[in-house]
Amino acid sequence: MTQELRFIDREDAGRQLAQKLLSYKDTDAIIYALPRGGVVTAVAIARALYAPLDLIIPRKIGHPSNPEYAIGAVAEDGHFTANPTEIATVDSQWLRSEIEHQQAEAKRRRETYLAGASPIDISGKTAIIVDDGIATGLTMKCAINELKHRNPKKIIVAVPVASAGSLWEISALVDKVVCLSTPEFMGAIGAFYESFPQVKDDEVITLMQSLTSQ
Repeated sequence: MTQELRFIDREDAGRQLAQKLLSYKDTDAIIYALPRGGVVTAVAIARALYAPLDLIIPRKIGHPSNPEYAIGAVAEDGHFTANPTEIATVDSQWLRSEIEHQQAEAKRRRETYLAGASPIDISGKTAIIVDDGIATGLTMKCAINELKHRNPKKIIVAVPVASAGSLWEISALVDKVVCLSTPEFMGAIGAFYESFPQVKDDEVITLMQSLTSQ
């Protein structure tokens, strides 16, 4: 049955998600946030579960004529996930250049947000990937692919809202999906939040530091 919910803000969504993840409290789970918006949601979960928080930073490849429309995504380590039909319609040289640009941006963000700290070792542990919502699912699929190369015991995706089609595809890639709202018509993720401001670099840095200082 389709379920539609609205959230006050990303933190409220994180608190609600955390209630569905309490079985992972005080376990070997590691929370992975997709910056920027996903960090706000993930921090609330990490605090509730007493779990460490790391970042997984896939970058969207937008269509050259409509940058907001995702046709692919690239991870920090170069793993690339794409919509084959859309990729076939763009210039290959432009695509290579954009992939390199976005991979460099992913690395810049890790340096900025975590001062270059190495990723937490997830080998043999449970990874919980968190974002503030899923539309096309390409960045989430990219994040999943990157984490799989790090040999986790289990991968769980936790999001407040996702399109039913994307959620079905992602469910086939991971061990478990936790999603609070699966609307018939997705539209913009922000439409499911009363407050959905753009998250800036400084806010991400402050949030990450607030966990490490506890």
